[in-house]
Amino acid sequence: MGISVTGVKPGNTTVTINSKTSPNISKRIPVTVKSRNLLAYGPAEGNGLTATVNSDGSLHVTGTATGQWRGLSWTFPCPVHGTVKLSGTSIAGLSFNIKCLDAKGQQLGDQMNLGNSVMAIPAGTVSLFLNVISTEATPTAKDGDLRIQLESGTTAHDWMRPDNTSLKGGAMN
Repeated sequence: MGISVTGVKPGNTTVTINSKTSPNISKRIPVTVKSRNLLAYGPAEGNGLTATVNSDGSLHVTGTATGQWRGLSWTFPCPVHGTVKLSGTSIAGLSFNIKCLDAKGQQLGDQMNLGNSVMAIPAGTVSLFLNVISTEATPTAKDGDLRIQLESGTTAHDWMRPDNTSLKGGAMN
């Protein structure tokens, strides 16, 4: 006999299991439902851009980047290995990508972006590096929202708020 629990939305709860045959036997089990969005990000400022987190967990980006390929970044522990899918909405003139880093902070494999959005996390990856950068040769002012999602598998699902939206970011060098 097995028990299956399906999460409805991210958060914490407790499942209580009671025995049908022994009324005095009961077990409470804590359950945490995590977001399928594996990213971690939060407020950041640098290279002329500022990111804040909206109430829905999306990133609000304002400002004018100091140059092409300049922007914001966040580094966080790699939460999964295997195949992942990167998806999201962007702001005209801004792009986002993810790099896999080894224990020394060196990039492993190709970066993930919307052009190659399904990739296998390379062996040896310990952290991920999320960038939001200007693609314009002469950057223009930005004021918009990004909904970026990295999830296990090869299928993009509806955007979901990441579990961690308080990770301090900074300038992407």
